[in-house]
Parts: sequence; structure tokens; C-alpha cells
Amino acid sequence: MKPTNIAAPDYFHKVVDCQWACPAHTPVPEYIRLIAEGRYSDAYMINWRSNVFPGILGRTCDRPCEPACRRSRVEDTPVAICRLKRVAADFKDDIRGRLPKPAAKNGKRIALVGGGPASLAVARDLAPLGYQCTVFDSDPKAGGMMRTQIPKFRLPDSVVDEETDYILNLGIDFQGGKRIASMKALLAEPWDAIFVGSGAPRGRELDIPGRKEARKNIHIGIDWLSNVSFGHVTAINKRVIVLGGGNTAMDCCRTARRLGGEDVKVIVRSGYEEMKASPWEKEDAVHEDIPILNFMVPKEFTHDNGKLTGVLFEKVKAVRDEKGRRNLIPTGEPDQHVPCDDVLVAVGQENSFPWIERDTGIEFDKWDMPKVDQKTMASTHPKVFFGGDAAFGPKNIIWAVAHGHDAALSIHNFLSGEDIAERPLPDVQISSQKMGIHEWSYDNDVSNDKRFKVPHRDKVFALKDIRAEVELGYDVKLALGEAQRCLNCDIQTVFTSQLCIECDACVDICPMDCITFTPNGEEADLRTRLQAPSVNLTQDLYVADGLKTGRAMVKDEDVCLHCGLCAERCPTGAWDMQKYLIDMTHAGTPCQSPARSAA
Repeated sequence: MKPTNIAAPDYFHKVVDCQWACPAHTPVPEYIRLIAEGRYSDAYMINWRSNVFPGILGRTCDRPCEPACRRSRVEDTPVAICRLKRVAADFKDDIRGRLPKPAAKNGKRIALVGGGPASLAVARDLAPLGYQCTVFDSDPKAGGMMRTQIPKFRLPDSVVDEETDYILNLGIDFQGGKRIASMKALLAEPWDAIFVGSGAPRGRELDIPGRKEARKNIHIGIDWLSNVSFGHVTAINKRVIVLGGGNTAMDCCRTARRLGGEDVKVIVRSGYEEMKASPWEKEDAVHEDIPILNFMVPKEFTHDNGKLTGVLFEKVKAVRDEKGRRNLIPTGEPDQHVPCDDVLVAVGQENSFPWIERDTGIEFDKWDMPKVDQKTMASTHPKVFFGGDAAFGPKNIIWAVAHGHDAALSIHNFLSGEDIAERPLPDVQISSQKMGIHEWSYDNDVSNDKRFKVPHRDKVFALKDIRAEVELGYDVKLALGEAQRCLNCDIQTVFTSQLCIECDACVDICPMDCITFTPNGEEADLRTRLQAPSVNLTQDLYVADGLKTGRAMVKDEDVCLHCGLCAERCPTGAWDMQKYLIDMTHAGTPCQSPARSAA
């Protein structure tokens, strides 16, 4: 293998798996270390720069970072990255003085359709550069689905108010209660650019027999959640069936329990493991005594002269065809009738763009979705950009934020006369962590602690109050314990061949058998000749040659604990522990440290 070019910033970026997996590329280990030091405001600002909504995401994020966490490769559970983000939000000081100040206007006007996370992220990036950002939303307050479709027992209004206000106070004009009815009319106004972040506002229908007749007690899940949020719905009948296996279904069933549902069931056509809901969302539902019934396909809403009496289901099973594709086929068992008084349909969401005329220059694909460039978020109209669920269909908040950063950069380049496809390189800071012969600037002790559980409100009390937050969050002591589980994956083991005397002391002391000195070879062969065979092909090998014996140093990055024992043991200083801090650049911002309060 060729020697690893560690001067290329994306190499060690990939080693920081949590940051690489986060769509907004939040520097996770950096802010977790700050939490361990009790520097909560600094940790919050690092998050605010990257993911915009630390308090909101610390409660609701889908956590793509956690499956990537190296801790789960050497232990059974990843670091609670998401809930530590909430710690930064819960214990920070007043950070308003660290936010950008409203800037003098540069004469450019941006219209943002929708007041959700994607539009707010765009406005957050552009307003400090002098752009006049006007956000239009049909709801009276900003937040979009974060405010209207996530139950208050998961995300209190106070958190949404605080973090949306941070953005709106940057000099942004928020026009609540104003629905945009025509893209053509919007384009006729003197806007320099338009961003569409209107989400995926329409819940999918379930058109089976009995739907029209029993419609009074059959509700579309996301609409029902919005009505609950606005106080239009305050009760539900005792027997409730929720159809669907995603996070919206979990929100529906848990909300129904708090509004009077005593016998609430979730019924899903797939298996439990195949459900789209996050594992912790399913666990929370089961904890609240909500059974999840799987492999049942709804066939008919039964009713008595229009009064809903239940749902008829066909039992199915999963089989794979000759190509390995998974299909659901009937088991042949008799259909099962489940009585109920109300049904909440949460079988998916879809986009709806009746307000975008098809002769505006914005092209749509065969699925009636706008054609959007995945890198620049540009549509086929030069002035119109998309992001969030409006761009590629339903995802989650952190993806909407990432889209917002990308769209803001494109809009800034477009209005500056630059190529919108040009993306600035991240700021990379490299610094040795050596303080003395055996001292490091970070805590490199690898603890054996299991993941600390987040305290929850007592179930009896939680189910009585729909606005009582269920998760109480870590206190300072629990947060410190959880933060110390982080393996500091951004502190890299850096090897200098010229200093190595090949004594193999690092090989002997490595607790994971990561390091091997061996003749070089092709990668497939080399992976089998290591101290511990490297089977994870998605993680690179670190290869360094130039040793006096002609051998190569090969380190498996996959399960390295970044404990620094190799550097402590090395008698010549051939190994060093260096922090690679990678900070993604946004619209108009120069490369800078995320510890600074920047836009």
C-alpha cells in the first residue's frame, strides 16, 4: 500500500466517525471535552455554529452520529452524543452576547418560504453578511414542524422559542400567518433569491374500504399532531389504533395516551426491526404500555352506519425472492379484526407543491418533486433554491440544517457573482497535545463505564400532562460520566518513521492490537497479516514506510481507542497525539476556530 497522506485533511476527518456521520459535521469530540471541563457555553457555541439548534436537536435528533461512534465497536453502546448536546444547552450561560450582531444591509433581499429548520439555517448564515432575509410561514410563530409536529412532552415550546429567537434577532423579518400561494407572484417581486424550505406538509392517505364512511374518526397523523399542538384537539376516545411504524407514529401513540387513550395500539405492516422509527422512540412507546403489533396489513375500516368500529387486518410474513429482495406475503391465517374508536394514520409524508406553477422555470421529476442539485441545493431556476424535506422528501432536522448551510453558501456565491458549485475547504487546525513526558492536554484514560441512562419523569405523572417533558436530561454529574466515555477520536496518533527504532514497544502496549510492523503489500493481503485482522473495510489503514528494516508500520484505525499509550511508551517520540480540529466553512465566513463565537 502507498503511505498514508495524513496531510490531506479528509483522512483524519474520516477517522472522526461521529463528525463524518453528522450531516452538519459538528465537531463532536471537541464539544464533549468542553462539557467534561464544565465549559457548557463554549460547547453550545460549537454546536450552534454547526447544527444551529443544540437544545432542540439535543432532544429530537435522529442521531446519525451515534451508530458511527467508535465506542460501540469496542463496547456495546455508543456515547450519548445527542443527549450531551442537550447538556450544553441546559447548562450554558446567557450566550446572546456571543451571537453575531445584526449587520448593515448590503441591498440584497432573500425570500424564505417556510419557517422551519432549513429556512432558519439559511437566514442564520446570511443575515450576518448583510442580506435582508424575510421568512414567510403560515403559522404565527417560527419553527415549522419542530413546533407543530413534535409533541411538547418531547420538545417544550420554551426551547423552540429560545433557539428560533436567537436567529430572528439577527435582523430577520419573520412574517407569520402568511402563506405563499404562488411562486410566480413571488418571482415577480424584487427578490434577489428565493429559498423554499416548506417541508413535506401532507400526510399520506390510506385509501381502503370504509375510509370515507368512517372519516369522522380517522385522522391523518401529522395533521392531528398539529391540531393537538395548537390546542384544537384536546381529547381522543379510549380505543385507538395508530397505523404506521415511523417516528410520527410513535409521537401519535404517545400523544393519544395523554389525551385519554387507554387502549392504544401501534399496528405495522413490517417487522419490529424493520420499522422506520428510531429504536429509542419504539422503546419509549413500549415503556408507556403501548403494544406494537407487527406483520399486519390494514384491509378495511369497519363501521356501523358511519361510526368506526375497528380495522380489519391481513396477517403477512416476510420472505426473500431469488434476488434477495424482501417481500411481504399473506400467511393464509384468517383476517384479524381489531376494534377501536379512533384511527391515526401515520404511514408516511409527502411533498405538496400546488403553489409552484409549472411554467416558472422550476422543473419537476416524475415523482412531482423539484429537480434539486444535491450539492448546491439549486433548482433549475437560477434564483430558486430548496432545502430540507421540500428538496428530497422527509428526512429529519439535522439534514434540514445541513441543506440550509449548503443553500446559504450557494446563494451567497450566486449573489456575489461567483460559481455556486465552488465549495470552500474546511479550516483544519493541527496541534500536538503533549504537555510533558507522559502528560497530555486531554483526559486519555479509557473508562469501562456503560452508557449512563437519561433520567425520565415518572410514567404516572408524565401521562397526566401532555406538556410535561418526559426526558429530564443529564445532571452535571451524569453528564461528566457520559462525557468521559468519549474516546477523543479527533486526537490522532501521528507516526514519524525517521524517529522509529522498531523496538515494538508500541505494539506490546496497544490494548487493541492496532499496530503492526510488517512487510508492505496489497491491502487485502495486508489486512490479514495484522496483529488483529482488520475486517472493517470502510475504515482506512494508516500505513507509514521509510523504516530502517524496510518494513512498514500499519495501524488499523477501526478500533483504535486514541488512548495515547503508544506515544507514552515510545522512547524516541516517533508517536505523537495531535488534535485535528476540522471546522466546516459556511457562507462568507473565513476559516476560524469553532471555539470563537462566529456566525
